[in-house]
Amino acid sequence: MFNIPSSRPLADLVVLDFSQFLAGPAAAMRLADLGARVIKIERPKGGDICRQLYISNLGVEGDSTLFHSINRNKEGFAADLKNPDDLKAVRQLIAKADVLIENFRPGVMEKLGLDFEAVHTLNPRLVYGSVTGYGRSGPWKGKPGQDLLAQSMSGLCWLSGDGDGAPVAMGLAVADLTASAHLVEGILACLVRRGVTGEGGRVEVSLMESILDLQFEVITTHLNDGGQEPKRSSEGNAHAYLGAPYGIYPTADGYLALAMGAVPMLGELLGCPALLEYSDPKSWFTQRDTIKRILQDHLAGQGTAHWLGILEPADIWCAEVLSWEKLRQTEGYRALDMEQTIRCPGGTPMPTLRCPIRIDGTIYKSEKGAPAIGQDNDVIRQAFGL
Repeated sequence: MFNIPSSRPLADLVVLDFSQFLAGPAAAMRLADLGARVIKIERPKGGDICRQLYISNLGVEGDSTLFHSINRNKEGFAADLKNPDDLKAVRQLIAKADVLIENFRPGVMEKLGLDFEAVHTLNPRLVYGSVTGYGRSGPWKGKPGQDLLAQSMSGLCWLSGDGDGAPVAMGLAVADLTASAHLVEGILACLVRRGVTGEGGRVEVSLMESILDLQFEVITTHLNDGGQEPKRSSEGNAHAYLGAPYGIYPTADGYLALAMGAVPMLGELLGCPALLEYSDPKSWFTQRDTIKRILQDHLAGQGTAHWLGILEPADIWCAEVLSWEKLRQTEGYRALDMEQTIRCPGGTPMPTLRCPIRIDGTIYKSEKGAPAIGQDNDVIRQAFGL
């Protein structure tokens, strides 16, 4: 047996979050979930631009639900970085912090005198995390670091959608969220190194590098097959590089996802003799669309539960395609206990999701919502002697 610490693993670490929008704030949020004291540094007037970046026009207490969802569990410190007194206070905070996160365009922190070289002299133990759109050098460094633009330039959009149709973006800010996860990985690695050497360091990620890394499996295939472009299936495409039956199929009352499986075996199980002809595994790719059309026509004849009742006992990898409404009604979802309710500064409750990481079997939840602009200035000034 071993003793399980009662505190969260990043307790006693101080993180200064200068970032806006999604990638940087989401990384800081994850560090807060794991126990760090995260202080969000914002302009006194307006704060983080994301406060007014709405999705579906949903807002709580005057700020977007997007802002509340990615800035929960933080303290708020308002500072005008162009004001000498405020800048002095921020520099004093930096001198006592463990981590700093920023995602300004290259050159902005240098103008403020808060770039890595400047603050490393001030605090050699500081881990300095930066997110950019396309890196700090090269011809793209000045481009807007926006998720859809990074997706579009990275080749990702040619993996989704059917056949010869138009490129399709993912319905998520996948570049931002991947970069956020990579930033957390780098910061934690640098903190481990600091525990050995005593020195901090600089962690840099970009939306483009992260979205390319997300595609490492298929880009590696591209690099090793003569540079051929991905060929999407024209029927229920789910992976441009995988053969039949991989895809999503309509049924009489919904949709069924089929992953890898032997096509003739599916033919026997489903009572579809036409599939028995495809005994050569090579044909599952070379004749992918024909096979998938056969499956599509056949599966449309019965409901999803009917097919699952046949396929799941035979250990065929398959699943119902669920809406969020149906997902939340399932026992499997409820067993995960993914939801939590946070309290906004004015007391408004807002349901959201919890940290997905379990450590020593513990689920981490917190009721603390995103801060109002500067709501903790007095507490922070007193705690850090500003």
